[in-house]
Amino acid sequence: MTKKTVRIGMIGYQFMGKAHSHAYRDLPFYFDNPLEPEMKVISGRNEDAVKAAQQKFGWESYELDWRNVIERDDIDVIDIVTPNHTHAEIAIAAAESGKHIITEKPLALTVEEAERMLAAVQKNNVKHMISHNYRFVPAVQLAKKLIDEGKIGQIYHYRGHYLQDFIIDPDFPLVWRLKKEVSGSGALGDIGAHNLDLARYLVGEFDEVVATMETFIKERPLGEMTSGLSAKGDRSKMGEVTVDDAVSILARFDNGALGIIEATRFANGNKNKNKFEINGSKGAIRWDMENMNNLEVYYSDDEAGEQGFRLINVTEEIHPYTGNYWPAGHIIGYEHTFIHLMDEFFRGIAEDYQPSPNFEDGVINQKLLEAIEQSAKDRCWVKL
Repeated sequence: MTKKTVRIGMIGYQFMGKAHSHAYRDLPFYFDNPLEPEMKVISGRNEDAVKAAQQKFGWESYELDWRNVIERDDIDVIDIVTPNHTHAEIAIAAAESGKHIITEKPLALTVEEAERMLAAVQKNNVKHMISHNYRFVPAVQLAKKLIDEGKIGQIYHYRGHYLQDFIIDPDFPLVWRLKKEVSGSGALGDIGAHNLDLARYLVGEFDEVVATMETFIKERPLGEMTSGLSAKGDRSKMGEVTVDDAVSILARFDNGALGIIEATRFANGNKNKNKFEINGSKGAIRWDMENMNNLEVYYSDDEAGEQGFRLINVTEEIHPYTGNYWPAGHIIGYEHTFIHLMDEFFRGIAEDYQPSPNFEDGVINQKLLEAIEQSAKDRCWVKL
């Protein structure tokens, strides 16, 4: 029986373009989704680069103007993997054309932009998601299940940090991620947004925050991204860094829990340390993206003398998503989180429900990012 297809148009083609393209290609292999992605067209301004991406990633064709993609009648979904300052214009145009939308995070540059994006998708009744892929790690899904079942009791603490070191070299160039007019914020929106989303997903909504931010290197050589998180620059031409290099946050949640959250791209020796620990009245949970298949769980009602964190390798068939892959202990990786996210997105389209995280989450997260920046500027607590 031939499956119904969902026809994808992707705007952008670099790091996240590669990750999303891989997910589209592998989703039908591993998951029995009602829809099968059809990779119709990829778009970018640099013809040589986008043509190379089209051929390597497996897209049927390419366009140099994203507007041409949205205007096409043979496209059902617009996937936005471009720098943050372009999200709002593209998403609103896609919604007005009746296309379903998935976009990278953060949703927009400002709360006002994010709210206009949400209004557009709601008005035009299209499905929408924001790519907080870490929710879809099997170990994180298991953590959510244990919390929802009350296994660790009332939550008292959330401790999260997202540590990287890829821009610690002063010669790393002034790429778009370091320009406020393009990215909105630095470590806060780039990586901190992911850990903040995990906090919301696992613990609940934030009530108030107080934060401090710092930019350690004020000027950098001009340059551009090449692949992944690599870049090249020209030391003879310098420009001002206009975003944060690091942020530290204290928080209170609506349910009374306390939070400590840190994001920095200046943590030597840490490549992608997205980590959390959650302490409750009956136990605790720990997880680290650099060891993503393992979840550490502590139960306070274990026998005295036998208490301690137990290590669960979240790869058995009973665990979320993992039964679609390999036998227990045959671990999966970062790229599979996007497959899980796309599986949820396409099921929402096929079965006519609104998947999450979506633009509503994006608006809430945008307000949270804005409150954190406001707190750091004013040196005071800010209510959400």
